[in-house]
Amino acid sequence: MASKLHQGPPFRAEHMGSLLRPQVLLDVRATIRDKGVSPESADLPAVEASAVENVIKLQTELGLRAVTSGEFVRTRFWGEMWDQFGGTLRLEDADASMFRLYHPDVVSLIEKDRKVMPGDSVIAGAKLFHDPDTSVANLHELKLVQKYLPKEKWGDIKLTVITPAWFHMRYKQGKAWSKGVYGSDKEYFADVAKVYQEELAMLYAAGLRNVQFDDPGMAYFCSKSFRQGWEEDKDNDGTVEDLLDAYISLYNDSISKLPADFHTGIHLCRGNFIGGRHFAEGSYDIIAKKLFQNLKVNTFYLEYDTERAGGFEPLQFLPKDKNVVLGIISTKLKALEDKEEMKKRVQKAAEFVAKGSGQSTEESLERIQVSPQCGFSTHEEGYPLSEDDEKAKLGLIRQIADEIWGEP
Repeated sequence: MASKLHQGPPFRAEHMGSLLRPQVLLDVRATIRDKGVSPESADLPAVEASAVENVIKLQTELGLRAVTSGEFVRTRFWGEMWDQFGGTLRLEDADASMFRLYHPDVVSLIEKDRKVMPGDSVIAGAKLFHDPDTSVANLHELKLVQKYLPKEKWGDIKLTVITPAWFHMRYKQGKAWSKGVYGSDKEYFADVAKVYQEELAMLYAAGLRNVQFDDPGMAYFCSKSFRQGWEEDKDNDGTVEDLLDAYISLYNDSISKLPADFHTGIHLCRGNFIGGRHFAEGSYDIIAKKLFQNLKVNTFYLEYDTERAGGFEPLQFLPKDKNVVLGIISTKLKALEDKEEMKKRVQKAAEFVAKGSGQSTEESLERIQVSPQCGFSTHEEGYPLSEDDEKAKLGLIRQIADEIWGEP
């Protein structure tokens, strides 16, 4: 269909932010890790900058406008942002008793024999606050992308950030902070929202106009096993639905002070862990109406690559002022999807959007975009696709978008 020129984000052809790191970057990081040399001695800053420059060139040559750094300056998708907030305490070997052992991330990482939680985790060791002197990771990443794009395209840049609930959902009731720091989730969430408000304001001042919250946790509300685990956990205050309501409020508070020209989106991530593993199953039906109607973001990035996500029926609850990005292309399977089949799926999704809004299917297509279902490399390495596979998948996204909408 022909369409009016599409100006700002979301764009017709999108991707979720992370792209496959080049081997030279992985080699430098391995040298730092294995030989104990400093990042500067290993020339990491220059290698990162070169890799980001090249991946920006790849995106622009493919005709993708929501340009990201590929998350190349991060080792895992949530980056260093939370580590840099004032008041945070980083845990290395936290006791398993701190965690909800039914939380999908925790299930994947817990070492049952040792009874500890490996990997990085953060709690509030004191009252949380935003310190512009230490909150530098997102700003550095944004400026690095800006360096390799003309200024008139800076508004297209997309920065991915982790959900404000990331370091809450995995912990047992009251364990997201050190003893005595907060008296309730409500107090904790108030400070988290304020920190996010100030972080986003700082990024806006630096030129950012497009943010995508990556949120595996929201997808976990679709999971029967997580819901059952929550219900059986006698330490919890309230119901699963109370928690979902609290997280929606936390988001809305976090973005409540943004200017109107700052585009916000949420990616309901079902996981693309090392080896292409996913974490969450279950259709969006159980959360769709509440999430789409109450969460005040502009755009929902949804995964629809496999049957585990369910059908398009929940899209009938999408309000008229919201967009949906359909993640119909897999980042886990090497086989390239059939273009015509994917176009049919977009049309089917548009029918459900139209059904709920009273619009025509053509009108509903104006609020739809296409993308891969997840990032290509949400952690540094260990993924099944090659860079050629990635390029083919992103090129297919561009082709599908061009043939449906004929615009960026």
